Amino acid sequence: MEFDWMRALKGALATVIGAFSAFWGWLGWLVVAWAALMALDYATGTAAALKGGAWRSQTAREGIWHKTGEVVVVLVAALGDTVLATVVRQLPVVELSMPQTGLLVPLVLVWYALTELGSIVENAAAMGAPIPGWLRKLLALGKDAVDGAGNGLGGGAV
Repeated sequence: MEFDWMRALKGALATVIGAFSAFWGWLGWLVVAWAALMALDYATGTAAALKGGAWRSQTAREGIWHKTGEVVVVLVAALGDTVLATVVRQLPVVELSMPQTGLLVPLVLVWYALTELGSIVENAAAMGAPIPGWLRKLLALGKDAVDGAGNGLGGGAV
């Protein structure tokens, strides 16, 4: 009997994906999607700048700093979720208006993901791709909906 490399590779991949899903769940996949979108945005931004003859290392570094700032904000949201969860568990006399804890990171990740998608669309347009107007509108509506949800958590105040 000959060893089936393809079957072994598929089995290993399914094991890794299953273990990742079991440990991190949907939030882990949201982080993976956001990271992939950041990489795709950086790549399409670089391609658009190269096509337009406007690529500069200073601008590329600014893009990396921008992405690093996003990572910092996601970490802040994660720490905020952790603090809120601790307060809810340890101080039962404190009542929060939120229905549950763990909402900051998903909202921030979805907001950033929609921002990255919008930037990727802009980069594609700069490369010459026609962009349906409704796609830009839907991405903007999605960001507005996430903003509304986040504002609702804070009692509507910004």
